[in-house]
This record gives sequence, C-alpha cells and structure tokens, in this order.
Amino acid sequence: MHATQQSPGEWVRIHPLAVRAGHWVNVVAVVIMVMSGWRIYNASPVFDFYFPKSVTLGGWLGGAIQWHFAAMWLFALNGLAYLGYGILSGHFRRKLLPITPRAVFHDVLEALRGRLAHEDLSVYNAAQRAAYVSLIAALVVLVLSGLAIWKPVQLYWLAWLMGDFDNARVVHFLAMAATVAIVAVHVLMVILVPRTLPTMITGRARRTA
Repeated sequence: MHATQQSPGEWVRIHPLAVRAGHWVNVVAVVIMVMSGWRIYNASPVFDFYFPKSVTLGGWLGGAIQWHFAAMWLFALNGLAYLGYGILSGHFRRKLLPITPRAVFHDVLEALRGRLAHEDLSVYNAAQRAAYVSLIAALVVLVLSGLAIWKPVQLYWLAWLMGDFDNARVVHFLAMAATVAIVAVHVLMVILVPRTLPTMITGRARRTA
C-alpha cells in the first residue's frame, strides 16, 4: 500500500473538537478570573500600585469575589477535562514534545527576526511548544496558590509550601502576571499570523505546501 499524499489546497484537521472547546471555555474563564482578580487585588494590594477600575470586573469587592469563584469553578472543571484529554489521548505528547532549550532559543530568535515559518499549522514550532507548556504550568500554579489563599487553614500545608499566606498571594500574583504575559504574546502571534484563528473555530485549515 502507498501512503496517502496530502496535496496543497487540501483541507486538513488541525485541532480536534475537545481542544477547541477547552480552549474557548478557558478564554472566558481566565478573562473573568483575571479581571475580577484585579478588583480583589485593589482591595488589598500586594504591591504599591492599583489596577484601573475600567479593566476590573465586579464593581465592588463582594461582586468581584462572586465573579472570581464562578469563573474558578468553570476553569477548574474545564481544566481537568482538558488535561485529562491531553494526557490520555496523547495530544500533549504529539503537540508539545519534545522541547529543547536550543530549539526554543533558535525559534524565538527567528520569530523576532520575522523569519519563523508557519506553513504547516498542524505542527507547533519549539517557541509555541515552550509557550503552551509554560502557560499550563502558570495556570496550575495560579490554581494552587489561589486554593492556598482561599482555604489557608484547611489547606495549611499548601500555604506552607509557598511560605505562608502572604507569600501565597505573591505567588498568585506572579502566576497571574506570567499568564497575562504569555496570553498577550499568543494574541500578538495570532495577529501576525491571522490564519491560525479560524482553525481554532473550525478545526481545519487548507494545506499550503
């Protein structure tokens, strides 16, 4: 038997439905959590600055907490389903591995020079793999530190691992900052390569080569 050859212009599947659904639910949940979290932060800032009220959600502390917890449960349930699918289906192994520092450095340098190729959208380059793995790690730390802040007595061991309650707040803030930074770079890359956006909606793209 001969292997099936995929010709230019042919539609190919890029993202399965489970990945697309998980992605968009995460977008909604993370945006709500970040914006409501900024309002909660303003009530008792960790550092010597405040977020503008125009970019916060909830209106007041109680309202922000309600939004934050609602989004937290949505994110947690969706995140567990997404991680379970990614691990059990082999999606993470196929898409995100292997990663080597040398390859990441090379692709980041190529991206900064505007030379990073995006012909085959079904394959992630090393920079994308590193960004997605870093985002998953940041979100996991965000959830764990959030739990330590929410239940510092019941989950005292978790708060202890992070230093104490106050240090858990710092860890939570830094994980949030890392998440926002990675998402900002991701959005920038989508703007630079706009044909990647429809694939996360339809799951398909035309092969260009």
